[in-house]
Amino acid sequence: MTIGDPPSLVRATGRAGGGTSTRGTPHGGSGARSRRRSRARRSERLAPYVLVAPAVLIIVLLRLWPLVLGVNFSFTGDGARNGTPVGFDNYVTLFQDPLFRGALRNVGLLVLLLPVAVAVPGLLATFIYLRVPGHRVFRSVYFFPAVLSPVIVGAIFNLLLAFDGPVNGVLATAGLGPVDWLGDPAVAMVTVVGVHIWATFGMALVVFLAGFATLNASLLDAARMDGASVRQMIWHIIIPGLSRTIQFVFVTTMIGMLTSMFGLLYVMTSGGPGGSTYLPEYYVWIQQGQMNRPALASAASTVLFLVMLVVGLLQMSLLRRAGRED
Repeated sequence: MTIGDPPSLVRATGRAGGGTSTRGTPHGGSGARSRRRSRARRSERLAPYVLVAPAVLIIVLLRLWPLVLGVNFSFTGDGARNGTPVGFDNYVTLFQDPLFRGALRNVGLLVLLLPVAVAVPGLLATFIYLRVPGHRVFRSVYFFPAVLSPVIVGAIFNLLLAFDGPVNGVLATAGLGPVDWLGDPAVAMVTVVGVHIWATFGMALVVFLAGFATLNASLLDAARMDGASVRQMIWHIIIPGLSRTIQFVFVTTMIGMLTSMFGLLYVMTSGGPGGSTYLPEYYVWIQQGQMNRPALASAASTVLFLVMLVVGLLQMSLLRRAGRED
């Protein structure tokens, strides 16, 4: 292009040059944006794993790894054979011990009483949700036992359930004979379990109330308008709507019964009378703390873990099947 060229040619050349210099800019910007979007997507995919990683690490270090060490330790000996592999000798000793067999029978009793332990907080939470008169007061009253130490609860009920205590005094005024609540082998375990249910149902109550927050209230309103009774609303609306909450409470309550009753047993019965109130966790403490047999205690702990695993899986399977049938 020379000085004498016409203006139209200059404008055309300028447009052509400008187009050449600006066409690459949008494509470069689009590539950068796509790379940023790709990095953002990767960050979004990784974010859940990063957030969960600390909790998983804590569980692995403080739960799973000690569990593996305990299982391995259960195959070694005690006393003179400390640290020596003994195979399944500890497990054979366990199942030959009448105290441990009695502890397993008591686990069966806990399984039979489990529906009661779940039904009590479930019904009370239902009444609170349906706003019975005084429901706000009941909510705090029902939760109060959950904040008490098991030792305090055991001491209180030792006084109430003594042979000459207030409970037998009330029975005497009603013309009923006194009951040896903590000294009769046929009654003592049921008594301790009843006290445990009273002391711990407040936490399950809170879980049920949280589950009610997800329930479709319009279904209950429609049932009321159709004249449904409370029993019908519980059976046909509340139980199906809270099926997952009920599964969770069943499993956690069973685990609590198997692993959180030591304080009550120690204070109320000390495993008696005659070992009738032994549970596996109390047996583990006896072997570890008093008999100085840590390997045998590890074997008992392993059996307790397997029992909890099997019972929990069976409960979830049965409850899922019942939910599908509904």
